[in-house]
Order: sequence, then C-alpha cells, then structure tokens
Amino acid sequence: MLAIARALLNQPKLMMMDEPSMGLSPLIVEQLGRIIQDINAKGISIILVEQNARMALNLAHRAYVLEAGRQILEGKAVDLVNDERVKNAYLGG
Repeated sequence: MLAIARALLNQPKLMMMDEPSMGLSPLIVEQLGRIIQDINAKGISIILVEQNARMALNLAHRAYVLEAGRQILEGKAVDLVNDERVKNAYLGG
C-alpha cells in the first residue's frame, strides 16, 4: 500500500503493479481492489500482473492469460471470466 501511495505522488498516467495482493489477507485484498478501482476511476491506466485471477478479472477491462510464459488467451475481462478454460484452470471451475 505504501508503494502505491508513493507512486501516486508522481501523478502518473500509468501505473504498473506486480502481484500487489501477494501475502495479504483476504480483507486487505478486498480493500486493495477498491483502491485500484479508485485509482483507475481517476484516469490512471493500470497494468496489473496478478496470480489472483478472480481479483484481476474483476478489476480489469481487458486481460491476457499467460501459461508457461506464453499468452494463451486475451479479451475483455468479462468475457474471460465466463470462458470455460479460464473457469476450469484459474477460477475453480
């Protein structure tokens, strides 16, 4: 959270976040999701790399799914949430 606040001091147009939910409790992850949404609502674009697929797809407008370092799917996040391959592999099917 401190790293996000520090980055916002520079008034960025784009923020890159790598695994921001790593090691956080579910309650804090939920708060973090709201913070990320608020940042995006203020016009700041966000590139989010996240293993928590459910959180990432709920926050994203567009998503890319990587497997073994290769892109296997891409599209609107809302479409990927409903994709059977994504459901089975990443969302607990």
